[in-house]
Amino acid sequence: MITLGDVVRRQLHVPTIPAVRDVSAILAESAAGTVAVLFYGSNLRTGETEGVLDFYVLTAGPPERGMWPTVSYREFDLHGETLRAKIATMRLATFAKAAAARTLDTTIWTRFVQPSALVWVRDPDTATQVAEAIADAAKSAARFAAALGPETGTADEYWRALFRQTYAAELRVERKGREGHILGFDPGRYAELLPLAWTADGIAFRDEAGMLKPDLAPARREVLLKAWARRRRAGKPINVARLVRAAFTFEGAARYGIWKVERHTGVAVPLTPWREKHPILAAPGVFWRVWRARTGAKTV
Repeated sequence: MITLGDVVRRQLHVPTIPAVRDVSAILAESAAGTVAVLFYGSNLRTGETEGVLDFYVLTAGPPERGMWPTVSYREFDLHGETLRAKIATMRLATFAKAAAARTLDTTIWTRFVQPSALVWVRDPDTATQVAEAIADAAKSAARFAAALGPETGTADEYWRALFRQTYAAELRVERKGREGHILGFDPGRYAELLPLAWTADGIAFRDEAGMLKPDLAPARREVLLKAWARRRRAGKPINVARLVRAAFTFEGAARYGIWKVERHTGVAVPLTPWREKHPILAAPGVFWRVWRARTGAKTV
């Protein structure tokens, strides 16, 4: 019988392209105390290097105090191309705690119920810890999906209800129907994952030809809905605090921002030493330059 752990381990060990493995090895060597590197996002699904590669670098030690993760942006000249990477760094202990929904944060279990690959790991024991954390993320997501979703529905309907709620709780600008875009890449995976996660979490359910009905006692449903209400209230303040922190600590922020501007507007903006050192102060000037270029005004 297939278990949640089987599905998680299978996903974590999917093959990845050499560029991703090479970048992950560099990240593991450059961050002190690294124990694991996870790769996730659209490039994992497509197997391409276009855009920005998304990594989570997990390090040793007790859970952090204060805000996490630390975010940075780096560029690598490998395989005859420039590879761009956004890197979030945090302690494995914090990651595991957040994945199990033992914090008010929703971002970790929401992100890692989606596919991710374990592209570098220190040892087998750490690989087991990471797999357990990813399984906990699936259980956390499935638990809230049972409470927030329909009384009876398909796995797809439960996942859609969950993602809509998490997008609303977080300070994120997502196009309408974004959840369908995520689920559409591998609908079979999500259909398989939900009942396995419910089973692993001790939630009984009925399955009648693909129509699922979780058996949640009224008291437990009320507990879950209250727990979700606390996370919904805390979601945007947590995200605002992270954005403010990132504005002053995001390593490579200017390089990342200028790349994004050129990618989305077609306007090339030189990366001067001053802009690299003062990305926040430089932002108005960059926006002004882009506006003038796009409106045809003469740039000085």
